[in-house]
Amino acid sequence: MKMDFLNSTELLQNAIDTKLYNKLILQLKKDFGLANIPIHLSENISPLELKTFLHEKIYYLILEKFTEYLNLLYVVDVPEKAFKQLEVTDVVEVSEQVSFLILKRVIQKVWFREKYSS
Repeated sequence: MKMDFLNSTELLQNAIDTKLYNKLILQLKKDFGLANIPIHLSENISPLELKTFLHEKIYYLILEKFTEYLNLLYVVDVPEKAFKQLEVTDVVEVSEQVSFLILKRVIQKVWFREKYSS
């Protein structure tokens, strides 16, 4: 599986193609739960809905609950180096970029677990 995705749409399509999409959703739920951020994601959520949901949730956390936002990044284990490469323009843009970083890290976790669990 390639890990150098250009955007969330490409990443989510790859997750579907490799049959890891449902596990990606489960891992997102788990990571948000570990960060004490309740989320309600349906197993049947479409990739577009997931992308929008995540973007809105990150936007809200940055503006309203910054400590929880930082805790989520810690739980998900987003590399610090990736943050330093973000282009800071406005909160909408940053939340979109951070959503992508979170998806990237979560799909890595799912893929590694799938590859090395057997």
